[in-house]
Amino acid sequence: MSAWETPGASDEWFTPAYVFDALGVRFDMDVASPAGLTTNVPADTFITRDSLTTVWSGFVWMNPPFGGRNGLAPWLDKFFDHGNGIALTPDRTSTPWFREAWARTDMVLFTPKIRFIRPDGTEGVSPANGTALFAKGPMAVAALVHAASGGLGIIARPVATEKMRAAA
Repeated sequence: MSAWETPGASDEWFTPAYVFDALGVRFDMDVASPAGLTTNVPADTFITRDSLTTVWSGFVWMNPPFGGRNGLAPWLDKFFDHGNGIALTPDRTSTPWFREAWARTDMVLFTPKIRFIRPDGTEGVSPANGTALFAKGPMAVAALVHAASGGLGIIARPVATEKMRAAA
């Protein structure tokens, strides 16, 4: 999320607790957790290094580093290959990585702009765009429906065409 506020100042931006409260679930693993910093993620295990080469297990939460132009693509590939969890990304619907993720997801929750939390615990300013939560698996879909019913955002279920399935 570094591009959202003072570019280069930090790659560490944490999801606020109210997002997890709205989802109403506990995760087995946070697969993109910052080393040595406390987050709001209700998870049993926290991967802080080499996540893309580490084996993931169970129901995962993923708020990866947003990085450069296609920095999310390898994270989303691994997330969808794993097939069980919720991934947070910007809602950049015009990008190739978003379209590929759309073809592979079970449901998406589009949120209003989230004020992410800095490592020092203070709230950041609103980013330029909203956020998308991608669900893979029945538990993730149920969590997104629960969050939407509580007002966190609006849900969409992709209707994949044969062309989209082939590209994914």
